[in-house]
Amino acid sequence: MPSYADSPRVTELAAQLAQQTGLNPKWIAGQLGRAQFQPDVARLIIPGKPGQKNWAAYRRHFVETTRIRAGSDFVQEFGVWLSKAENRFGVDPAIITGILGVETIYGRDMGNFRVLDALTTLSLDFPTAAPKNRSGYFSCQLGDYLLWCHQNDFDASKVKGSYAGAIGMPQFMPGNILRYALSFDGGSKVDIIENPADAIGSVGNFLAGHGWQRKQPTYFPLVVPNSIAPDALARLLEPDIVPSFTAQQLKAAGFSLPSRVLDYEGKLAVVQLPNANGEPDYILGTDNFYVVTRYNHSALYALAVIELGNAALAAAQT
Repeated sequence: MPSYADSPRVTELAAQLAQQTGLNPKWIAGQLGRAQFQPDVARLIIPGKPGQKNWAAYRRHFVETTRIRAGSDFVQEFGVWLSKAENRFGVDPAIITGILGVETIYGRDMGNFRVLDALTTLSLDFPTAAPKNRSGYFSCQLGDYLLWCHQNDFDASKVKGSYAGAIGMPQFMPGNILRYALSFDGGSKVDIIENPADAIGSVGNFLAGHGWQRKQPTYFPLVVPNSIAPDALARLLEPDIVPSFTAQQLKAAGFSLPSRVLDYEGKLAVVQLPNANGEPDYILGTDNFYVVTRYNHSALYALAVIELGNAALAAAQT
């Protein structure tokens, strides 16, 4: 693969990242010079053609036997750390279990791209075919990555991750590693790649940092009655995953809600889960559901995380 060692753009990027990180620009340039352009990274970062969203198919992909069994084993082996995370951060163990299962099947698939290559490629050669130029975002992540490596005396050319530069069991981007990763077992270094305790604690810290509320539900099932007019439903769906309505407002709009929903004091989001050409499913997302979507801004992702985590915990108890 073509090397960036002789690229005149490296010096300019190194100076930019030195301002961001406070690191020596010559050291940064030396690290960037070890990177290689990765055409697969440039290809994979381009979104595919938009298709019909299909919750049923999405669910089958993630809430399936392999991940549930692996999750059950994970819970049985590392349940003490899930309990510690719940005590410290208030996060339901099922949520952390679900995230680690959806992201990497509990560390089985953490990506095989050199992170230095991926982030340098996306900083200096972000594909023009992409609908939006995100090179600025990835150059910021590259700076965070080099800072993380420098702080921990890691060889920046050795760490592997996803084509987008996500790292470890929880697939944290470097900026999130700096902000939320922690040594949960009291070790001298943070290790979200090989240490499940650190991965668990770091995910709990991320969710708490985004506003997770202890002992609150993530969602309620919802049946949309035929009596609600399409334009009225469209207005309720407009905020998407952002909780925007009280239970009383939804009751006034024509929904028949059980007492546990009516007793919920926070706001709710009316979330539609498309099923391709079939009838969509609906849920009421809470503030905690919205927090899960901060990991991946998708209702389908959040619900898959919740259902996989619950299934894994149930399997671990049988």
